Amino acid sequence: MECVHQSQASIEKYDALSDFLKKFYIPSYVLSPEDEAVAVPSTPPESPILVFINSKSGGQLGGELILTYRSLLNDKQVFDLNVETPDKVLQRIYLNLERLKHDALTCKIKEKLKIIVAGGDGTASWLLGVVCDLELSNPPPIATIPLGTGNNLPFAFGWGKKNPGTDKSSAESFLAQVIKAKEMKIDNWHVLMRMKSPKKGSLDSIELPPSLHAFRRASPSDQANMEGYHTFRGGFWNYFSLGMDAQTSYEFHSQRKLHPENFKNQLVNQSRYLKLACKQGWFCASLLHPFSHNIAQLAQVKICDKSGQWNDLHIPQSIRSVVCLNLPSFSGGLNPWGAPNPKKQYDRSLTLPFVDDGLIEIVGFRNAWHGLVLLAPKGHGTRLAQANRIRFEFKKEISHHGQVNMLTTENCMSKSMYESSPKVRFSDDGTEDEPLVANCEEEFRKFGAADTFKVPSDV
Repeated sequence: MECVHQSQASIEKYDALSDFLKKFYIPSYVLSPEDEAVAVPSTPPESPILVFINSKSGGQLGGELILTYRSLLNDKQVFDLNVETPDKVLQRIYLNLERLKHDALTCKIKEKLKIIVAGGDGTASWLLGVVCDLELSNPPPIATIPLGTGNNLPFAFGWGKKNPGTDKSSAESFLAQVIKAKEMKIDNWHVLMRMKSPKKGSLDSIELPPSLHAFRRASPSDQANMEGYHTFRGGFWNYFSLGMDAQTSYEFHSQRKLHPENFKNQLVNQSRYLKLACKQGWFCASLLHPFSHNIAQLAQVKICDKSGQWNDLHIPQSIRSVVCLNLPSFSGGLNPWGAPNPKKQYDRSLTLPFVDDGLIEIVGFRNAWHGLVLLAPKGHGTRLAQANRIRFEFKKEISHHGQVNMLTTENCMSKSMYESSPKVRFSDDGTEDEPLVANCEEEFRKFGAADTFKVPSDV
C-alpha cells in the first residue's frame, strides 16, 4: 500500500508542476532500480538535472535550499551531501542508466544530464573531482550555486559570488539560467608533495592542508614513490598558493573547523579573514616577517612548458606569496593576473589566461597592501610566468591533470581557448599587426589539454 501511495503522490506532483519545471524533472525509476516507472514524461525533459547541496554551507541557507528544490522537483533528484557522498550517488545512478540503456527516455536523459552543486568552493571542487574520477564517456556539465565565503568558482563562470535567495522564485530564476547556459571545459591540476620520513614518530599528528590527502604506496616501480619519503597528492581547480595567503587561509580553515558556529555569515567570514591577515602582520610584512621567510629564500622554483622543458623561475626577493592561478577569480572575485597590454604579452611570449589551455598563471605578492591593489580597475600582482608544471624544491609539484565541463552564464569571466575572439600581435618594430582570428585555435591548440580526463602516466 505504501508503494502505491508513493507512486500516486509522484504522479500528482508531476501533473501539478508547471511546464517550466517539467523541463528539469527526472522520474524516480531513472534514478533508482527500486522505483517503478511512474510519473513518466511523454517527452524527454529539456534539461534534466541532479542537484547536490551542502546543507551546512551558508549557515542555514543550505538546508533551506534543499527544501526548496525538493518542493520544485522530484525530491529524489535532490541530494544532501552531508547524508550521502556524490561518488556513491553518481555511481548508483550511472549504473542504473546503463541498466536502462534500451529505454529511449533514459537515453535522452543521460545525454542531456546536468549537475547543480550548491556550496562553497570546497564543495564545488569535491563534485568536480568526483565527476573527473568517474571518467564518464559523456560527463555532465556542472553549474554552481554560491553558498561559501569566497565563491571563486561560481563567480568565474558567471553564477555570482553572493549567497542567493532560498525561496522558490530565486530557485526558478537560477534554473532559468541553467537551461540557457553554455558549456566550457576547465582544467584540473594535480599536486604532488613529498616529505622526508621523520626519524622519530610518524606523520599521523601532522594535519595537512585540506587540498592534500595521503595515498597508498603503490608498486616499487611507481615513479611517485621515493625511498625515505612520505608522498601526498591532491588537486585544485581554482588556485594553489604558498606563503602569505596560504598561511591566512589555513588559519581561517582551522578556526572554522574548531568553531563552525562563528562562521555562518558570508560578510562576517570575509571580515574574519581580513582580521586574520592583519593579526598575522601581512600589512607590515617588511617589519614583522623576516626576509628569510620570503619565497625566494625558502625554495627554488622551476617551471615546465608543454614540450617538457624545465627552466628556473626567477622569484623577486620581495615576494612573500606565490599564487598558481587556474581561474580569473581569487579571494572573492579578484583577478591577480589582470589584463596585460598586448605588447607586453607578446614580448614575454604570454597567451591570454584561458581556463582550458593546460597552463596556469603564476603571480606573486609582496604583502597584503600589494593584494589590495587588485581592487583597483587595472590592479594586478607581479606576473611571474605561465606554465604547464611548476616545481618547488621542497618537493611540491603541480601538473595538469584533466578537465571537466562547466556551465557558464553570459556574465562568465573565464575564457576558453576554443572561443573565437580578435587577438592583437605586435611586429618586431613594435607596430600593431592584423587581428588573429582564423588561426586562433591552431595557434593556442599546442597549449591545450586532453578532451577527456586521463590519469598521467607518471602519477
